[in-house]
Amino acid sequence: MPSALEISNLEVVYNDAIRALNGLSLRVPDGAIVTLLGSNGAGKTTALKAISGFLPLESGRVTHGSIKVGDEDILGIAPHKLVRRGIVQVREGRHVFSELSVEENLIAATYARVGRSGSASSIFEEIYSFFPILAERRKQKAGYLSGGEQQMLAIGRALVAQPTLILLDEPSLGLAPLIVAEIFDIITRINRDKKVSMLIVEQNAAVALRHASYGYVLENGSTMIDGPVDDLMQNKDIREFYLGMTEHSDERRSYRGRRRYKPREQWLA
Repeated sequence: MPSALEISNLEVVYNDAIRALNGLSLRVPDGAIVTLLGSNGAGKTTALKAISGFLPLESGRVTHGSIKVGDEDILGIAPHKLVRRGIVQVREGRHVFSELSVEENLIAATYARVGRSGSASSIFEEIYSFFPILAERRKQKAGYLSGGEQQMLAIGRALVAQPTLILLDEPSLGLAPLIVAEIFDIITRINRDKKVSMLIVEQNAAVALRHASYGYVLENGSTMIDGPVDDLMQNKDIREFYLGMTEHSDERRSYRGRRRYKPREQWLA
């Protein structure tokens, strides 16, 4: 199957001193949802920033490897040019323009539509069809929306660019379980209806694995394990350290304060 995104042996450092990614390789098949799991500091967000071209803004740089979209290596392309090529990131924390209305937030995103076909108004209506609550709130300031509604708006702004690849960074962060379920159902519908490829960074492994087709687990900037989600769901380490399930039952356990990973050689056994 053709690749919407292919990362090979990627190494990233910050301030020429701190290594954040160490030989990361991953692939997002065309039209698929792939999830990237790992604890805080594993390198998940750095991977998204490398794809989006944001690293130079934070004293980071790629020292080795490649990032290809289709047959093109996109390293070194400015973030705004990547957006206009259909590669859009929905950042952690939503980052909507709080003083602008919902509709004004969508209008602000139309800068990314250079070279795109169709009218902005028709795209807005399509976004409202995915997120009906935004249609009801279209004249309301974004700062007065709930956290879930702001996340919907952030995803809606990404859709304005008519992307071929969406990078989602912690879309469930700070949201109630019912809202998380609703948003992930809509994400899945967008993927299905618009054939948009997606790479999702998530701490909520259960919901991410439920909606993705393939997953990667990162530790210290490297892939420790990857595979189809059905295989990952049956993996003892994934079940225990990410889903909180014991080996002999489906009861969830608390691992607060415990080491999240087993040593590398055990992951690779």
